Amino acid sequence: MTVDEYLDGAPEPQGTTLRALRATLASLLPDAEETISYGVPAFTVNGTSVAGYAFAKRHCSYYPHSGSVLSDVEPELLDGYDWSRGTLRFPVDQPPDDRLLRRLVELRLAMLDSR
Repeated sequence: MTVDEYLDGAPEPQGTTLRALRATLASLLPDAEETISYGVPAFTVNGTSVAGYAFAKRHCSYYPHSGSVLSDVEPELLDGYDWSRGTLRFPVDQPPDDRLLRRLVELRLAMLDSR
């Protein structure tokens, strides 16, 4: 399955929301490769997943592919987001704030750089 096929299979409004998220992530990660990782679209840098996303019936999800990224931004998540260690859930019709996405991507990239 390709990323486009995954998105084509998403119901609305999830499909539109995830396409907007994809565009934002593509602008934040211009040199990343788009792949399918763990069955969902992801952006990878040097073969390592940096950001993934998916749809569900009642929400969409963002995956930082790290168990510590979301806890590093916990104060920003307390207002309006449901999250667990490895998943940020957001409304089917509203992608996460661009500022928050930038912070999540920056944290993940810094984590990879420090390895």
